[in-house]
Amino acid sequence: MTAPSTQMMEIKDTPTLSTTSPDITASSPLEQFEILPLIPMKIGDLYFSFTNPSLFMLLTLGLVLLLVHFVTKNGGGNSVPNAWQSLVELIYDFVPNPVNEQIGGLSGNVKQKFSPRISVTFTFSFFRNPQGMIPYSFTVTSHFLITLGLSFSIFIGITLVGFQRNGLHFLSFSLPAGVPLPLAPFLVLLELIPHCFRALSSGIRLFANMMAGHSSVKILSGFAWTMLCMNDLLYFIGDLGPLFIVLALTGPELGVAISQAHVSTISICIYLNDATNLHQSEVVIYN
Repeated sequence: MTAPSTQMMEIKDTPTLSTTSPDITASSPLEQFEILPLIPMKIGDLYFSFTNPSLFMLLTLGLVLLLVHFVTKNGGGNSVPNAWQSLVELIYDFVPNPVNEQIGGLSGNVKQKFSPRISVTFTFSFFRNPQGMIPYSFTVTSHFLITLGLSFSIFIGITLVGFQRNGLHFLSFSLPAGVPLPLAPFLVLLELIPHCFRALSSGIRLFANMMAGHSSVKILSGFAWTMLCMNDLLYFIGDLGPLFIVLALTGPELGVAISQAHVSTISICIYLNDATNLHQSEVVIYN
């Protein structure tokens, strides 16, 4: 009877291997783009959860409204602007320039009717894109469905402007002048495909730039932090290289995030110009 008990004691005292270690945590560079439900809401089979993208979009809206409120309260800004007032004035003065330069064939008053909508797009892109560079924040524009929804809403609006300005003649953009009749159906299809892909390309461009840039900074930051935690002098010295690269990439990544607001504004103005002016020459079909 003593042998089994001895064997049981040996099995009990044998250390077991754990598959998880509390000291080493592996985080994916794509973890920062994970959508988390903060306030779950469900109606039947439909989910209307309040998620972290919703939270950061509201934070962006609140930031913009507070900035404009503090600058314009008490009847307006100061005669000698401070840094925040200069930022608001810079954003306000930026949009009319590409509107006047890129959109032709319209009077100045008609052009400026587009400025409020373009200003809203530029302002929110300007504050929303760099959010992912803040630790423990969320990059709203790093998700393709969000950027695709934004680009498609702008595309639909520009299409409606084209029909409003030109009527059914707006469809003539898909048929260049002097096209032989047998080739007309093929050219219409070839023109419609890139026209519709404008909405898709705008969403992909913003999504790809935000995800690729923020992921690169995250990967290098994680690598630098891992080497820093090795408790070895050689690793600490070797950590200076990746750390310097992270610091060097932070500035350009902020520049890319902010420049995407400028690129989106210019693209909207170009698309509006194409929708309002169409072809400069009349459409002629030869039999």
